[in-house]
Amino acid sequence: MSGASLIQYALSLKAPINTWTKSQIKAIYNYPLMDLVFHAQLQHRSHHNPREVQLCTLLSIKTGGCSEDCKYCAQSSRNDTGLKAEKLLTLDTVMEKARIAKQNGSTRFCMGAAWRDMHGRKSGLKKISEMVSTINTELGMETCVTLGMINSEQAKTLKQAGLTAYNHNIDTSKEHYPNIISTRSFDERLQTIQNVENEGISVCTGGILGLGETEEDRISFLHTLSNLDKHPESLPINRLVPIKGTPIVEELEKNQKKLEFDSILRTIATARLIMPESIIRLAAGRYTMKDYEQFLCFMAGSNAIFTGEKMLTTMCNGWDEDKALLSKWGLVPMESFRGKKEDIDVEKASPFFQPPQKKHDMVSIV
Repeated sequence: MSGASLIQYALSLKAPINTWTKSQIKAIYNYPLMDLVFHAQLQHRSHHNPREVQLCTLLSIKTGGCSEDCKYCAQSSRNDTGLKAEKLLTLDTVMEKARIAKQNGSTRFCMGAAWRDMHGRKSGLKKISEMVSTINTELGMETCVTLGMINSEQAKTLKQAGLTAYNHNIDTSKEHYPNIISTRSFDERLQTIQNVENEGISVCTGGILGLGETEEDRISFLHTLSNLDKHPESLPINRLVPIKGTPIVEELEKNQKKLEFDSILRTIATARLIMPESIIRLAAGRYTMKDYEQFLCFMAGSNAIFTGEKMLTTMCNGWDEDKALLSKWGLVPMESFRGKKEDIDVEKASPFFQPPQKKHDMVSIV
């Protein structure tokens, strides 16, 4: 089938499918860019309120000292980035940050700990479960955590605490993965995703663009995600932030590999067409994008962002900056625990996001 036929097929589906082939995804990915974005926007509008954006805030609750060897990560103990390992934050500290996030319009609060896995961390899991439960009950916010690999029993504990979503990125394609990480296999990542899904926790999984991957890698990355038993509830798209002291920086400079913006746009638009119900989040590296680039990402199907003080260890667009930007575009925050297609009262959605003032009535032109 041609790219045009495949796009029409994607738009005609009554429900998402998980049988996309790499050749089909490639044909969609390489469709003329303007038309690709246009059809991705049509798909977006048929499954989501186009005015809504999910606002998420990410907090590092345990920074540094990770035993993994991820070539891009400042938190790996193997990378000389000058980042010092810290202890798990207290409940009071986390709640203070969560309250500030809610006051600024965020509806999902995400917490990350720099651990390879949760083996032997019963005390840590108990404390994190208390954080999740308290945020849910006292603030009414959605919660997400990323703690490395977890088994079914650990996932069940988090589910009982009321966890909304668990983040565990696949990072890149299965083929390129060994070039980036050797201390954890690609299949182990998929197993954690399965463990989370089996316990009824929403899956948040995506990856990083700019790791020296090829177009074929981006297509394979999308193929893996779109062929999961259930498409990710949320799909973060990160743009690599090169951090001094991480091996990936030297490798990219040596190979002179640079990620072009249109590759990000094609990845988002293709993801929207083949995974129509997923929330696609602009994650790390968004601060490196110009306003019009972010706008194009939203046109291609993105409908979530991280906003606030910082990401785990990198910069983040600030709340005030994002409020002004999204208000200018006429976007409103997605409410917590809300269905995707549910209608909302835009005027009452948020004191921070008001629709633009109407300057004139629409007129018909003959």
